[in-house]
Amino acid sequence: MSWEIVIGLETHVQLSTKSKIFSGSSTAFGAAPNTQANLVDMALPGSLPVMNREAVAKAIAFGLAIGAKVAPLSVFARKHYFYPDLPKNYQISQYELPVVVGGKLSFFVGEEEKTINLTRAHLEEDAGKSLHDDFTGPLGELSTGIDLNRTGTPLLEIVTEPELRSAAEAVAYARALHGLVVWLGICDGNMQEGSFRVDANVSVRRQGDTEFGTRTEIKNVNSFRFLERAILFEARRQIELIEDGGTVVQETRLYDEAKDETRSMRSKEDAHDYRYFPCPDLPPLVISADWMDKVRNEMPELPAARRARYESDLGLSAYHAAQLTLSRPVADYFEQIVAEAGKDQAKQAANWVMGEVMASLNRDELDIVQCPVTPAQLAKLFARISDNTISNKIARDVFQAMWAGENGADVDAIIEAKGLKQISDSGAISAMIDEVIAANAAIVEEYRSGKQKAFNSLVGQVMKAAKGKANPAQVNELLKQKLG
Repeated sequence: MSWEIVIGLETHVQLSTKSKIFSGSSTAFGAAPNTQANLVDMALPGSLPVMNREAVAKAIAFGLAIGAKVAPLSVFARKHYFYPDLPKNYQISQYELPVVVGGKLSFFVGEEEKTINLTRAHLEEDAGKSLHDDFTGPLGELSTGIDLNRTGTPLLEIVTEPELRSAAEAVAYARALHGLVVWLGICDGNMQEGSFRVDANVSVRRQGDTEFGTRTEIKNVNSFRFLERAILFEARRQIELIEDGGTVVQETRLYDEAKDETRSMRSKEDAHDYRYFPCPDLPPLVISADWMDKVRNEMPELPAARRARYESDLGLSAYHAAQLTLSRPVADYFEQIVAEAGKDQAKQAANWVMGEVMASLNRDELDIVQCPVTPAQLAKLFARISDNTISNKIARDVFQAMWAGENGADVDAIIEAKGLKQISDSGAISAMIDEVIAANAAIVEEYRSGKQKAFNSLVGQVMKAAKGKANPAQVNELLKQKLG
């Protein structure tokens, strides 16, 4: 508790354009090595880069979505660095004048809302890929293959201020950012294919210190789970190192998920080591007000706007509204339920989507667009809860039967076939209560002596006798009357 973790994240978002940032080569994933690299990508003499307009439009959309300043003029620079899989041996990026400056992103850590300031977002090209496995030279020696298909893929690098203070905060921010870029349609968000990669800058300092400690950078983490574990390991490593009298070295590290540890990759450079200078092959990028207005008019309703609407129009809590708007398909699914069931069912719909629906999707490793239960079917299930045909508890059994496609996934057919209709006959419930009271005299006496938990035990006994099908509200009311 005497230490504080300081975290800043740099996220590489692969923009979902059909062609590369400076050439017409395809960005499609999974092609045979070196089949999607042309003269520009291979940096052959005389080839010149040409800016991809759609990549800029996607950067503008992101800047508008986070309330940042979209620069009317930005400049591309050459970042000199040894990339074994980037033929130019420099990367075209942005440095002093990026396309997006500032902005904020809000997210929830548990039920606590946080807002983090962003430093910048800049456009740049991706490097190629070094393949170290299954390659041998002419004498059978181990070799490395170079695949240039990814070279020149457009990236938007999004950088936070060092304001995150825990691994949980870092993961919550990364999830919110991932949801936003997918929501905007500027990135497909596929972390397994490298479309969304996070670099974590981690340092530690004593509680109360104002100066930052020496940071290390954990490179290219492509899993939220691994991001959390990598930060926790690295913070613990640094604290133990300092407490043992050592010194943290500024360096780039990799996270080894098999060993659950970070290990040194190379010393960490500062900006001056890259010898940035304006790229002579590209003119300044000029973004007009008309272009920004065009992008703004084509953007979907933003998560923040939906959150506000869910809170004001549907009465949802800020937490529920935020969770539902982490994903546009999830928000759309929720809204379709409300459209079918009515606004008075909005809170129940939110609870079910965040609870039973998401748990079942995670269990079966499905996406919301693959959900076997449609919004209309779920709305019909709510109607059977509302008219007391079934209880909330039984509704969960019906939902799982719908999920499995039983009886054509029809709510009424499942209820009928399984005999799940709720018992609401007061005479039948009263008779069951009489039997439970007669058979549990000791528990009845405990209740009458003031032990409230005894009442819950009796309710459980009645529900057990009714095989879970008795109307819970009626059971509670009649039981209280008889015990009174």
